[in-house]
Amino acid sequence: MAGLYFEEFHVGQTFDHPIHRTITEADNVWFSALTHNPAPLHIDAEYCKTTEFGRPLVNSGLTLGFMVGISVGDTTMGTTVANLGWDDVRFPKPLFHGDTLRIETEVLELKDSRSRPDNGIVIFEHRAFNQDDELVGICKRTALMHRKPA
Repeated sequence: MAGLYFEEFHVGQTFDHPIHRTITEADNVWFSALTHNPAPLHIDAEYCKTTEFGRPLVNSGLTLGFMVGISVGDTTMGTTVANLGWDDVRFPKPLFHGDTLRIETEVLELKDSRSRPDNGIVIFEHRAFNQDDELVGICKRTALMHRKPA
């Protein structure tokens, strides 16, 4: 199992995930189409020339997906019961085609589950940085985790 069990996490634990990902135009257009997001800001290069950015922005849903997805192998792969929610999702700087993401995760809080004694709750903070080490995304994720088998 690549992921960690509830007892293997501690508050303040930080992961610098080894997977980095360059976002392509195809990623952005495909994701926007798949999620039925027709915003020209993501899929219309001519329209984007008239905006302050001058080029298409990466869909923030895709950024969020990469922030969480890249973290899974080191944290929750095979040891999570369910994702309980995302909070405080922010995108302080835009991402563009060709930008490369690097993700960090920090364990913010550990709680026993009152309704499920075989599980615990971990609150993670995921942070996404571009190739210039600028923060481009941040979110808190609450995960219901398995405890170590007896």
